[in-house]
Amino acid sequence: MPDRGHYHHGHLRRAVIDAAVEVIARDGIGAISLRELARRAGVSHAAPAHHFKDKAGLLTAIAIEGFEMLADSLEEALNTASLPLLELGTRYVRFAVEHPGHFEVMYHPDVYHRDDPELLAARLWTRRVFRAGVSPMPRNQHEEAVRSGVLAVWSVAHGFATLLRSGNLDDYLDGSSPTELFRHIASQPPAFDRKASGSDDVAP
Repeated sequence: MPDRGHYHHGHLRRAVIDAAVEVIARDGIGAISLRELARRAGVSHAAPAHHFKDKAGLLTAIAIEGFEMLADSLEEALNTASLPLLELGTRYVRFAVEHPGHFEVMYHPDVYHRDDPELLAARLWTRRVFRAGVSPMPRNQHEEAVRSGVLAVWSVAHGFATLLRSGNLDDYLDGSSPTELFRHIASQPPAFDRKASGSDDVAP
């Protein structure tokens, strides 16, 4: 265990966040305890409160960091990909795989301060990147169509990521990486308007 006082003021904040996302990725949000995180960092149990005040404050910081990292990755995809919508979805799935602790917190607004200005700005940044990927499409010139397009892209990517993280896609990976499987699925024509084939090869 590190000596008490080992961490510089800013380094302790980083250490607590890193430890928290590791715990969340392994055991879930409910396993988070500021006292336990302080013990792991080798500091007094009150030390993390100087940075986060309470558990919700810590989770808010994690959510902010997560949305900022996600938006940065999505923005890069938007600026470089030949198929930006497909790449946006792929980057979203990759983020969920590579940052499971952040991802778990980001979409549970009941556990953090959802009205935090920095959080609102980070979420808006993410939403604007999705919007930028949808709005250039000719059929999406109207505001309602753009909003629906953003929701559609987000729903597909988030649904896939959620099924993946809960282990429900293990049988479908078949040696493929999660991003490879997502690209394959997202590249297929929509199936909602096709008649059922009667096959049970793909079922919940």
